[in-house]
Amino acid sequence: MATLTIEELAERLKPGEAIAGLDLGTKTIGLSASDLGRRFATPRPVIKRVKFTQDAEVLLAFAAKEKIAAFVIGLPVNMDGSSGPRVQATRAFVRSMSEKTDIPFIYWDERLSTVAAERALLEMDVSRAKRSERIDSAAASFILQGALDRLSGLARTSDNSADFA
Repeated sequence: MATLTIEELAERLKPGEAIAGLDLGTKTIGLSASDLGRRFATPRPVIKRVKFTQDAEVLLAFAAKEKIAAFVIGLPVNMDGSSGPRVQATRAFVRSMSEKTDIPFIYWDERLSTVAAERALLEMDVSRAKRSERIDSAAASFILQGALDRLSGLARTSDNSADFA
């Protein structure tokens, strides 16, 4: 199982399963994880990229430890909605990961997530040096929080439609 839509994920998730958020960069992978109630995204330490095989091992060890049911990965589309080389690299990463795990991936539009993360870190008065260390995981948290909010909205919609059945 390579990729799902957020709606397909909502149908498959069981209570108490966590979700991870990923912000894939060329040097690091920003990482975040949800709580078991899937309400909050929390930044985790970045993964320093080495080679794909080692990156995958670290990511899958994290997934096993945290009982991750799905990965929400930021899709870096251009502001005009077009796909560039970073989109292709992200899709290639997901294809390669899908050969190593059955954990599904959900693509999430990450436009402006890094800008939002940097703004939040600035508002918290985080120094420039610390910002550069934390920006990727903060962006992963923004990506994951967007998906969690959408899942919450889907759950409310299905609860409301059940009331009318």
